[in-house]
Amino acid sequence: MSQSSTGKSNILLFTVDQMRWDCLSIMGHPVVETPNLDQLAKSGVLFDSAYAATPSCIPARAAIFTGMSQRSNGRVGYQDRVPWRYEHTLPGELAKAGYHTQCVGKMHVYPVRNLCGFHNVVLHDGYFHHNRNRTATAFSSHLDQCDDYLVWLRQTAGAEHDLLDLGLDCNSSTVTRPWHLPERLHPTNWTVEQSIDFLRRRDPDKPFFLWTSFVRPHSPLDPPQAYFDMYKDVEMDEPPVGDWVDEELAAEGAYEPTTIFGKIPKRRLDRARAGYYALISHIDDQVGRLLKVMKEYGLYENTTILFTSDHGEMMGDHHYFRKALPYEGSAKVPFLLYDPSGRLDFKAGSRVSEVVELRDIMPTLLDIADAPIPSNVDGQSVLPLCQGENPFWRNYIHGEHAFGRLSNHFVTDGRIKYIWYSQTGEEQLFNLTEDPSEKINLAHSPLYSSKLSEWRSYLTQELEGREEGYVHQGCLIVGRKPTAVLSHIL
Repeated sequence: MSQSSTGKSNILLFTVDQMRWDCLSIMGHPVVETPNLDQLAKSGVLFDSAYAATPSCIPARAAIFTGMSQRSNGRVGYQDRVPWRYEHTLPGELAKAGYHTQCVGKMHVYPVRNLCGFHNVVLHDGYFHHNRNRTATAFSSHLDQCDDYLVWLRQTAGAEHDLLDLGLDCNSSTVTRPWHLPERLHPTNWTVEQSIDFLRRRDPDKPFFLWTSFVRPHSPLDPPQAYFDMYKDVEMDEPPVGDWVDEELAAEGAYEPTTIFGKIPKRRLDRARAGYYALISHIDDQVGRLLKVMKEYGLYENTTILFTSDHGEMMGDHHYFRKALPYEGSAKVPFLLYDPSGRLDFKAGSRVSEVVELRDIMPTLLDIADAPIPSNVDGQSVLPLCQGENPFWRNYIHGEHAFGRLSNHFVTDGRIKYIWYSQTGEEQLFNLTEDPSEKINLAHSPLYSSKLSEWRSYLTQELEGREEGYVHQGCLIVGRKPTAVLSHIL
């Protein structure tokens, strides 16, 4: 059956974990190959300035689930084991609108079996240290409850297998080695296999919302051998390093496999980037696999597809790794929307320059479903932008992340970015149009003094009244203790 009896569009949301905005070949990346995603972008709408306002897994997913800004949803940093108690969620509102809702893969909510409005979840969040605490009295049974992929892997390949078999850390972005089992057993393949199984078992009288949520290319960097071979001998350019980077300090972190800041030997960095790009190409092929099966089921033409990432990965830019930072590699994400049916009247093959954020996903998908958008949603539907209209749009977004001495805030419109490190008071200003790699800090340039004041005032307005006390008498206050979770959701 090609569509539900309601005539509403099915919705397929692809999310990946820790994929940089520029790692699509259609974006001009010199190395990575993503033909299936490129085709979606060529037929749909590609966004040039999409961001995760709080770029790590939990707060980014809170924005997707709730449509709220980080100030509203309360997650302004990374903190595990804080219960999710939101009245309105994306899958919950779609379920109310008559959709059959399913998530496969990573949710990263708490408790881990919290459905958050889904009818069902098939779960693989990746390796979580708090779930693996072997001092817990019921370790084995608890782990079985947390991870459907690991249970499946042991049933399929043998009880001796575990997520640690390769010896790679789940937060290491600097080392890689190929996947050691048959490719069909990789979690990326499993995520698509389970998504296909949902298509087989879905309620044919309802439209569906399927969230296919990949853990990769988040580390461990463990691509199947065939994909690693695509990139392992490719000559890699040097990553950008800004004029503001402390090279001596970077050298001190060079040999820690899970470093956040370190000048990594080029050979090791190139292998890590090869593994990272290989994981992205692997995902691209598996996206193509799922789309082919949707065509076989007669579902493709009536399914609207959105692809994005929860945040990026610095991957050596300015000698930084991982996420939680305000720079483009960490906070900027791929974002593309495709409507095969043509019902939504998109300007196919167009690109949108307006700044969008993960909070815009919920109102966009509810708009597609002709479902009401709850009043507490801060995001905006991007459909008018996709249709070539010129709606009133936000002037900028405010992003932040509690991150110890690197706790940061930023405001950007995709052309200018202002950054403030709350613990040191360091300011940075970048002209992203002329300097997309953020190599030249303009904060101390006399030519940009008025621009610096303007953008600092935007951040001051955003932080006014915050419980941390970041603003006093209209000025930013340095050294106020950051918190990962605001008190109103505890």
